[in-house]
Amino acid sequence: MHTWTRRRVLTAAAMTAGLTVPAVAPAAAVVGHRTPLGDDDILTALQALPGLRVIEERQGAEPGYRFFVLGLRQPADHTNPAAGTFEQRLTLLHTSVDRPTVLFSTGYEAVLTPRRAEPTVLLGGNQLQVEHRFFGTSRPANADHSLLTIRQAADDHHRVVRLFRRLYRGAWISTGSSKGGMTSVYHRRFHPHDVDGTVAYSAPNNVDDRDNTAYLRFLENVGTADCREALRTVQRQALMRRTELVARYEAWAAAGNTAFRIVGSADKALEIAVLRAPFMFWQRNTAADLASVPGPEAGTDELYAWLDDITGLPLYADAALRHYVPYFYQLGTQLGYLAFPTRHLSDLLRYPNAVEPRTFVPRDIPMRFDRDAMPDIDRWVRRHGSRLLFVNGAQDPSVAEPFRPSAHDSRILWAPDANHSTAIAELSPADRAEAVGMLTRWAESTQLARSMPERRP
Repeated sequence: MHTWTRRRVLTAAAMTAGLTVPAVAPAAAVVGHRTPLGDDDILTALQALPGLRVIEERQGAEPGYRFFVLGLRQPADHTNPAAGTFEQRLTLLHTSVDRPTVLFSTGYEAVLTPRRAEPTVLLGGNQLQVEHRFFGTSRPANADHSLLTIRQAADDHHRVVRLFRRLYRGAWISTGSSKGGMTSVYHRRFHPHDVDGTVAYSAPNNVDDRDNTAYLRFLENVGTADCREALRTVQRQALMRRTELVARYEAWAAAGNTAFRIVGSADKALEIAVLRAPFMFWQRNTAADLASVPGPEAGTDELYAWLDDITGLPLYADAALRHYVPYFYQLGTQLGYLAFPTRHLSDLLRYPNAVEPRTFVPRDIPMRFDRDAMPDIDRWVRRHGSRLLFVNGAQDPSVAEPFRPSAHDSRILWAPDANHSTAIAELSPADRAEAVGMLTRWAESTQLARSMPERRP
């Protein structure tokens, strides 16, 4: 959720890189497996699904798979048919209709390359990806942001599952990383029986937007004292040299024909980037990367390059930021955000409370925060959620406030040396075996139950 930089795509890439986990063997090999439809019939079957458009079939899928880019006509408002419709982008990695199906989300735009998420690899299954509403091309024409809610997105996923179960009648597992993991959990909250289990990676749980002390405590204790001090020092250096850095930032924006109208100014954008730098550093680095942090003697070129690499400076300018307005709208209306340590910078700050979602959303889009949304999700996960597996990196600041699952066949597992781009493969051997065992048990028990002949009295 808090990976709003160009590095966010690394998380998606890590999730969909076809990782191999040497623990419990997958349910079955799929290469060469024939579907009941036959390989030549899946396209015809897709074209027969109501409301679904086959946009194209792309090459590049692994042996035994076919990759389709799809569009599904969805209601803009699931409670009001008169609100019209929009086309939601989907992708499908198909191997066999009698294999498990993994419902995958990034929580943002769809990844349009045929890469399998870790659960897809482990189960040898199909993979159906759903682009989140208001991201990528999945945008209602009227752009009414009041329709961008966790319930509306959950209902999108519900309609997708109901439609594709006509083809894929076996086990279904949902998954995603970061905001994609959150999206999978929210879907389960409102439609708990749509899928047979969920694997959520690096999914934050902002249960109380008024209490951000968990994030502050994490950032004040993560790593080594030397590394934390180096990050505080480089923040001060950047703000003390803000005139030079802002001039460079403005020159870059002018050359790229963009500006800072949404945030307000390059000066404000730079200050925001500096405040977020330690959080972004720990999302994809460890104390072993201390040497990469510029010291007090570093030149302006080195300082600017480091800040750009860590925080993604182009993403605070209008050209990139406009694509992420829906993300910040969600943060400011339901998901909540976090706080950053500022005491060591108090004498250098010019924009109090600048790092808040409202800063990144144009003023003509109304925002009102729903304080009941995340506590409702948290209560459901703690008390009623079942078959939920949370996989987190112990060095990841995003999960300083993690989900705490119930005892209903659910677990939270921590990869001790991992950060935001974690995986089951990075767990300890015992935890890895448990995670893969849970996943395969959920899939196999469902596959078996649905393959049993119906008993008649």
